[in-house]
Amino acid sequence: MATDPLDTKLASGWSRVELARRWALASEPNPDDVRSPRVVLLLRELGWVFEPFRRLFRKLEITPSERPRTVMLLPGFGAHPIRMRYMARMLEKAGHTAKRWGVGYNFGATAKRLADVEHRLLELFERAGEPIVLVGWSLGGVMARELAKLHPDKVAKIITMGSPFSGSPRANNGWRAYQAIAGHRVDEPEFDAEPATKPPVETVALWSPRDGVVHPRCARGRVGERDRAIGMHCTHMGFVHSPEVIKTVLGELEAL
Repeated sequence: MATDPLDTKLASGWSRVELARRWALASEPNPDDVRSPRVVLLLRELGWVFEPFRRLFRKLEITPSERPRTVMLLPGFGAHPIRMRYMARMLEKAGHTAKRWGVGYNFGATAKRLADVEHRLLELFERAGEPIVLVGWSLGGVMARELAKLHPDKVAKIITMGSPFSGSPRANNGWRAYQAIAGHRVDEPEFDAEPATKPPVETVALWSPRDGVVHPRCARGRVGERDRAIGMHCTHMGFVHSPEVIKTVLGELEAL
């Protein structure tokens, strides 16, 4: 894959004008009718740093799959695919083939990034010879939904985890950072998108009332915006390593 222009800019630095523009984007006021998760929930997100220690005492029993699938994992905003590696290992332990999205860090819903992930989907479909399951965390899930709208015949199922596809895209505690880094408003992506419109494939939304980043209502969605919504008991950062979430994802793969 070619290097994303944003990655190059992050490495070389922005001009003062560009920095000022991005600062202005991050400083925009939040609409009065939009509510983000409570601060106490956001503070609990810091607990993810202890996850490597928790794994030392965790034994997750994985049942071998009766019908192994090819799964593409799409990371959340600001995250690298390695953050989903633990989940990938558990899927592979069950016999599934877990693949990265092939784009590196997720620095926003840009036209080029979507095009690169689209190319990756087509490549995996060609290799597997059957539709691919998309598992997207946060922004990765929103992008997975858009991919499935472009290629419904190449996507077997979508599982989103804490993804803000419903309601206001500012009903979260990350939209200011998003606008500063991505360089565009969170409700003005670089490509045509209707996040709340359900893709023409089976779509399952995992959400959590303990999510400190994305408002639960936005990740749960409304009837008609997804096929099913399943409540979890984890933080936003915990979606990618929670035993409950991993077993739920494995169950959804078996249900295909």
